[in-house]
Amino acid sequence: MTVAVLGSGPVGQTAALLLARRGVPVVLVDEHERRDPVGSKAICHQRDTLDVWASLGAGCLAEEGLTWTTARTFHRDRELFSYRLPGAGSALPPFVNLSQARVEEVLDELIARQPLIDVRRGHRVTGLTQPGCVEVRCETRDGPRRIEADYAIACTGARGDAVRRGVGEQLAGVSFDDLFLICDIRADLAGWAAERRFYFDPPWNPGRQVLIHPCPGSRFRIDWQVPEDYDLAAEETGGALDRRIRAIIGDRPYEVAWRSVYRFHTRLVRRMRAGRVLLAGDCAHLVAPFGARGLNSGVADAENAAWKLACVLRGEAGDGLLDSYHAERHAAAVENAEVTTATMDFLVPQDDKQRRHRAEVLARAAHDPAAHPEVDSGRLAEPFWYTGSPLTTPDPDRPFAGRPPRGTLPPPGPGILLPDVTVAGRRLREQARQGFLLLTTPGVVAPAGVRSAEIPVGGALGARPGEAWLVRPDAYVAAVLRNPPELAPALQRALSLRK
Repeated sequence: MTVAVLGSGPVGQTAALLLARRGVPVVLVDEHERRDPVGSKAICHQRDTLDVWASLGAGCLAEEGLTWTTARTFHRDRELFSYRLPGAGSALPPFVNLSQARVEEVLDELIARQPLIDVRRGHRVTGLTQPGCVEVRCETRDGPRRIEADYAIACTGARGDAVRRGVGEQLAGVSFDDLFLICDIRADLAGWAAERRFYFDPPWNPGRQVLIHPCPGSRFRIDWQVPEDYDLAAEETGGALDRRIRAIIGDRPYEVAWRSVYRFHTRLVRRMRAGRVLLAGDCAHLVAPFGARGLNSGVADAENAAWKLACVLRGEAGDGLLDSYHAERHAAAVENAEVTTATMDFLVPQDDKQRRHRAEVLARAAHDPAAHPEVDSGRLAEPFWYTGSPLTTPDPDRPFAGRPPRGTLPPPGPGILLPDVTVAGRRLREQARQGFLLLTTPGVVAPAGVRSAEIPVGGALGARPGEAWLVRPDAYVAAVLRNPPELAPALQRALSLRK
């Protein structure tokens, strides 16, 4: 039983490693002969993404990355407000800034040590069919190749048209007219290494925005919103790019390490499961990067797909469990699209009403702290909550109140990611990721043969006397139970064996 993972960016790498850790052989296919180590690309990695990577042996990514502590927001030539990020409250930072190239390097090292992963580089996917299995057609420098697998996870990114055509899907949605220029620079900017700066309509980029993120090694990532007809080559040749950078950093030495121009999109496929193929990451959904919901959401796709495929291939669940991949992760993609669309509507107003709203909010924010939460420069990535999932057993005593305020998490309960807490010297998430786990309160005895751990009453979970919490292999709570007979139907529901 083999799974083909198509594309070996961070999402594909994560999917391959998660499958192999669960004993599933993987063929990891990528069109590039070698990595391109240049450029920051995706840089902001959220705590729960770092947690997944740490579970695979890549805890160094959290240690190497840089976490800024202060967010500063400017409008034109004045600072509107700043705020300090709260403490982590976890073994991991809330997020780190670290180049995608470094993430790929570390994950590649883990893949090289994993005998269940067969890496096929230089294989460009040209199509696929599903005649009782998945047949992937590839072009290589030695000619066409065909790969067969029982299932496939497609992580081929925004340009994965061949895969999407093969399953009858396309990325439907909108693209924004304005472009964004991205530069990585090396410079000594004293005092900037621990803060993120966001500028609305600065004098040196009138009518548009600029975002500055610090990265390790005295590097800074600068994003400028630029017109649709922007010409990077002309700016470099004429010296305008140098003037653009110096308008921000002043007259000091710097080096451009990488630069690129992007157009942002909001696009989704209709189905993230098509037969034996699961679409993940940018192959399934594209959103604007403000809030870092692209790669982080893709890693969540990979974990969701991996544990479900492993259960199906081991005979612990039927093929119908894979329908819940679409149900859960497509809902997450829709929410990410809603959040980032609201941000882009504030950054790039689409009509007079939006322009008036933005102008009013920015003007009010200069003197009224109550307006600060309305200034939308991006809501940082957060987990999606599977409270409405067909795998989740609802608890009427713990109703879900909807998306919580920015920077906060909902109370623990069914459909919520387990808090990152330590009990008896072990992190609960580490135990959960070994398979289904039953957390019991004192005095509750787990049924024979069920992997369990005891948790205190109250605490970070808010567990009540006599309760047992069923946790999925991705550390999401599947059910809160009050007597042993409830376990069997809750577990059956979490494996899609019971409707």
